[in-house]
Amino acid sequence: MKSYRYKSNYDKYPSVRVPDIYTSYCYLGWKNILNVLNQRLEAIDKSCKILVVECYQGVLHEEVREQFRLAFPDALFVDSSEGMLSEQELNAKLQADITDDEIFGYMTRYNIDCYFDKCKVCDLRNMISQQRGLVVVYGTGATYIQPKMDLLVYADMARWEIQMRFRRNEISNIGVENQNERAALQYKRGFFVDWRICDRLKKKLMSRWDYVLDTNHVGEPKMATGKAVYAGLVQAVRQPFRVVPFFDPGPWGGQWMKEVCDLDRKAVNYAWCFDCVPEENSLLLSFGDIKFEIPSINLVFACPRELLGDPVHARFGDEFPIRFDFLDTMQGGNLSLQVHPLTEYIQEKFGMHYTQDESYYLLDAENDAVVYLGLKENVDSMEMIKALEDAQITGTFEVEKFVGEYPVKKHDHILIPGGTIHCSGANGMVLEISATPYIFTFKLWDWGRLGLDGRPRPINIGHGKNVIQWERTESWVKKEILNQVVLVSEGDGWREEHTGLHEREFIETRRHWFTKPVLHHTDGSVNVLNLVEGEEAIVESPSGFFEPFVVHYAETFIIPEAVGEYTIRPYGKSEGTECATIKAFVRHHV
Repeated sequence: MKSYRYKSNYDKYPSVRVPDIYTSYCYLGWKNILNVLNQRLEAIDKSCKILVVECYQGVLHEEVREQFRLAFPDALFVDSSEGMLSEQELNAKLQADITDDEIFGYMTRYNIDCYFDKCKVCDLRNMISQQRGLVVVYGTGATYIQPKMDLLVYADMARWEIQMRFRRNEISNIGVENQNERAALQYKRGFFVDWRICDRLKKKLMSRWDYVLDTNHVGEPKMATGKAVYAGLVQAVRQPFRVVPFFDPGPWGGQWMKEVCDLDRKAVNYAWCFDCVPEENSLLLSFGDIKFEIPSINLVFACPRELLGDPVHARFGDEFPIRFDFLDTMQGGNLSLQVHPLTEYIQEKFGMHYTQDESYYLLDAENDAVVYLGLKENVDSMEMIKALEDAQITGTFEVEKFVGEYPVKKHDHILIPGGTIHCSGANGMVLEISATPYIFTFKLWDWGRLGLDGRPRPINIGHGKNVIQWERTESWVKKEILNQVVLVSEGDGWREEHTGLHEREFIETRRHWFTKPVLHHTDGSVNVLNLVEGEEAIVESPSGFFEPFVVHYAETFIIPEAVGEYTIRPYGKSEGTECATIKAFVRHHV
C-alpha cells in the first residue's frame, strides 16, 4: 500500500464527557439495569404499575422481552405488535410512500398511529386497565398502546447499527416480517417511512424519558436516566464536538482511508465515510469509563436553537443542514456519472424540503486525478439521453463525447449545485461538503460494473433526464464552479479564502491557512470544519467558555452556534508549521 503523508492519529470513537455529577446515573449490564428499574417500581405505591419500553425501529424486541421476563416473571407483558394492522393492510396503506422504486420513496406524513388497528388497540387498553400488579408494554409504538405509565424507558438505536442489522438479516421493518428482504429495500422503507415516524414520536417523548436504553451491542446494554442524557446533550452544545464516523466499502472504493483513518487493512477497500451526517451518525456520551451511544440527531431535536443558531433553525427547523463525508477513490475507480435534483423536483417527487447540492473538496489526489463536470459545448440532449439508455444494453458510453473532464489537485474545491452532471474520477480523495440530503443521486452511467453484491447498481436516467441543466457546459463550469477561490482577508500568521459554494447553494465555505491563532465566530450559524492540512490543531475559547479541544488531520468537527467566539491554532506536532481548515456555515445575512 502506498504511504500517505501523515501517520494516523484519527479518532474513530470521539465522545462528549457528561458532567461528573451525572456519572453514577449510567448503568452497565442487564443485572444493574433491571435492579435500578425494580427499585423504582417498588417505590411506587399502586396496585397496578405500568412500565413502558418504547423501542426505536431496529431494537431487538426479543432481547428486551427475555431480560425483562427474567427480572419480572409475574408481570403481564404486552407486545405492541399485538395491536398492529396485518402486514397486508399495512403494506397497502404505506404503498404510496414506499413505492415500487428500488431506491426512492416519498417522505411520509404519517404518525405512529398509522401502524395500528384501532379495535385491537382498544382491546389491549381495556385488558391493561383491568390488571393488578406489574404490566410491561414494549415495542415500537408501546406509548401509543399505553400513553400513561409509571415509568418510561426509551430504547434507542443508532442508524448505522440498524443498517448493519438489515444486512445481517436480523431485523424487519415496523409491522412486517421482511428480515430476509434485500437490505437496500429495508433501508428505503426505513428512510422514507419508519424512521420519520419514529423520530416524530421520539420528539414528543424526549421530555418524558425516565431512562434511555442503549442496546446497540447485543449482550452489552447500558441505561442512563433521561436527565443524565439531557445533561450530556446540553454539554455538547456548549463545546466543539465530533460525531462517530462510520466507513463502508464500495465498487469504486480506495485505499487512502485505510491508512489515514487507521482502518482494517484486510478490507477490500473503503469508499465512503460519513464523518458529519447527524441524521445517520451516532453521538457517544462518556459517563466516566462508560461510552453511551445515541443517535446524534437527538442533539438536533433536543437543542436545535443552541446548536444551529436562530437564523438556521428558523429556516430548517430541527434538521441539521450541513453534511461532511469522504469519498475515497485513491487506487480505486470512478464514481458513477450522476446528477442531483433541483429543489422543486425533490420537493414534488420525494417530499424533501431542500435538495442535495454538493461540492468536492480534494483532501488528496494523485497526478492523474480528474473530475467529470458539466457538459461539453453544443451537446445534443436527446442524443446523450439515447446514448445513456443504449449503454444499459451495450455496456459502453462515450463519456468524453458528452461530459467535461478536468484535472484536479490537492485542495481544489469543485462546486456542484443540483442539476450539474458530475463524477469524481479515480485517484482522488474527496471531502464532500454538501447539503444534508444524501441518497438522492440519479446515476446515469456506472462504467459497466457491478456492485459489491454482484448486482448492477440501479440507474436512474428517468429521473436524471428531468433535472440535467443542459446550459452548464465547459464555459459555465470554468466561470462558475471550478476552483472559485478568492482571498477574503489576512493577518499576522493567517489568511482566509472564500472557496464556495455556488450562489445556488445555501452553504458558505471559508478556508483558513494559519501558523498562528485564527479568531472565528459562529455569527448565527452552526460551523462545521475539517482540518485539511496539518497533523493536529487546537480549538480554544478566548473567554474559557469550553475546554480546549484537539482535532487531528482529516477529522470533521462541529462548533455549535451557542459557542460564539473560538480560536484555532497549530498544536503538538504541527506547532511551527502551516495548517489549514475548511469551514462551512449557512448563509443568512442579507
